[in-house]
Amino acid sequence: MLIDIHPENPEERKLAQAVSFLEKNGVIIIPTDSVYSFACVLGSSKALERMARIRDISLTEANFSLICKDLSQVSEYTAPVPQPTFKLMKRVLPGPFTFILNAGIQVPRIFRKSKREVGIRIPHHNIPLALIEALGKPLVVSSVHNNEAEVEYMTDPSLVHEKYETQVDAVIGGGIGHVEASTVVDCTSGEAIVIRAGRGEL
Repeated sequence: MLIDIHPENPEERKLAQAVSFLEKNGVIIIPTDSVYSFACVLGSSKALERMARIRDISLTEANFSLICKDLSQVSEYTAPVPQPTFKLMKRVLPGPFTFILNAGIQVPRIFRKSKREVGIRIPHHNIPLALIEALGKPLVVSSVHNNEAEVEYMTDPSLVHEKYETQVDAVIGGGIGHVEASTVVDCTSGEAIVIRAGRGEL
């Protein structure tokens, strides 16, 4: 199912449709301020395992990230964030960044497994933020493309739907996505280190 939602003013009825899938352990594909991503609600182990199967990876290998609605929600799922890191995040978020932070105890064990860190996103995009607001929980996300050759193809929601319609509950169309993924910044050592350059510039 392809559900086109207005990226600036998301329609409540269509958002409710997407939320209902997520609340029933569903996996959907959503737009972000970088690339289109698989998404499920944090806390659904069934959906998380399903997302890993779609990506053809084990949960222990998966580098899934959390999308939160704001820094206040981020603090619920991370260890205390040092002041310099918090200031940096406050300056650039919402935006196309993934911050790797030390995980808090609220992050379900099935999600973090042996890893003690978690990727955090607050995208500058109304659709994922509206979904999180309605759910009251973060989303777990992973980019839809596996390699460089797929990137441009995977910016068009109708083509994304064509490829994944039998594997996910819905594809949320929010316009043409971006080619570049988010910039990944590792802050687990207390120092901000860019480990993947993407759309965001620090």
